Amino acid sequence: MKHAILNRFLTYVKSDTQSSEDTHTTPSTSTQGYFAEMLADELSNIGLEDVHVSRYSYVTATIPANVEGVPTIGFISHMDTGPEVSGKNVNPQIIEYKGNNLVTESDFVISLKDNPELKNYEGNTIITSDGETLLGADDKAGIAEIISAAEYLMSHPEIKHGKIRLAFTPDEEIGEGADHFNVEKFGADFAYTMDGGALGEIEYENFNAAAANIFFEGVNIHPGYAKDRMINAIVLANQFISTLIANGETPDNSEGYEGFFHITSFNGSVEKTEIHLIIRDFDANKFQQRKAAIEMIVRAMSDEYEGTNARIWASINDQYLNMRSKIEEHPEVVKLAIDSMEELGIVPKVVPIRGGTDGARLSFMGLPCPNIFAGGHNFHSRSEYVPLESMEKATELIITICKNAAKMK
Repeated sequence: MKHAILNRFLTYVKSDTQSSEDTHTTPSTSTQGYFAEMLADELSNIGLEDVHVSRYSYVTATIPANVEGVPTIGFISHMDTGPEVSGKNVNPQIIEYKGNNLVTESDFVISLKDNPELKNYEGNTIITSDGETLLGADDKAGIAEIISAAEYLMSHPEIKHGKIRLAFTPDEEIGEGADHFNVEKFGADFAYTMDGGALGEIEYENFNAAAANIFFEGVNIHPGYAKDRMINAIVLANQFISTLIANGETPDNSEGYEGFFHITSFNGSVEKTEIHLIIRDFDANKFQQRKAAIEMIVRAMSDEYEGTNARIWASINDQYLNMRSKIEEHPEVVKLAIDSMEELGIVPKVVPIRGGTDGARLSFMGLPCPNIFAGGHNFHSRSEYVPLESMEKATELIITICKNAAKMK
């Protein structure tokens, strides 16, 4: 099984499937559509039923039941990689890890000092990129695990299981992975996203999330004649940022259940400047307060520059909410995953997701959907890596969950 997982994963990461926030289409990039068709062909060749690619490039398929009267469960992963770091021309490195630093063929270093969890993987086979791109384990590791588990179940009919539904979604990384997901048609009683981090992690709490664009229009004039007349939009934007993060509530200063503001892009000129940022918090009240803080700063700055031709305004859009309240209505879903981990000798680690997952929105759409580890580390960066043995355990876990779900009535 390990060999099949590795080969699939290496094939998948070589497909560039970065999503984009700029196209306003679904999928946001055509490469995701090509990848969806490739996955559909593979699922058909394995023998799955009802293989379908929707007009929005959502891939769905069915492993038919060989026992009746048990829940239909789903497994979901996303096809896109994050837009922040290139996922084009990924050159995967396979390293038999002996301890100390990970060093690629291009001399890119993933240091043990900065990544102390590496010590847990001594003796493992670790896959990373050459350091020029991200790897794409988020979430092609999850896809490789789900399809490898599906292939195993199809070739081992002696393993009793109910109906199993698979789905691979586009545009999760830009918060749009569930936009066109048809929960009713998917037809699962509950599901799991295979989109988590290190071995053993299971997550059913995530950030409440919103995105904001802040726009600044200044007043441009020849700098030699600018006194008391020029209003520099770049300076306005920096004034806004300095006020917003005066208390240091940024990703690099937060952990655990702490929320943050994160400036993700800054573009502009003296006349027009735009900031894009994301807002994250586990606590619903604090989440609302963060959005209100942005609006308050914008109002205050607008008042400050009233009577001039300068303008400041904001657009804030919710992306997803903390799924904890929805998952707690279905404790058996989490228990099934934890019991299956323990059966395999995996130590469960219930942790909050300091990010998002399709499962959050799907849970609010009526499909309880906790998140399970896919095995990777350092997502969205050139230091991303995944131990092959963790991927193998994730695949075994999918199979075990299917087997144990067949005992549920």
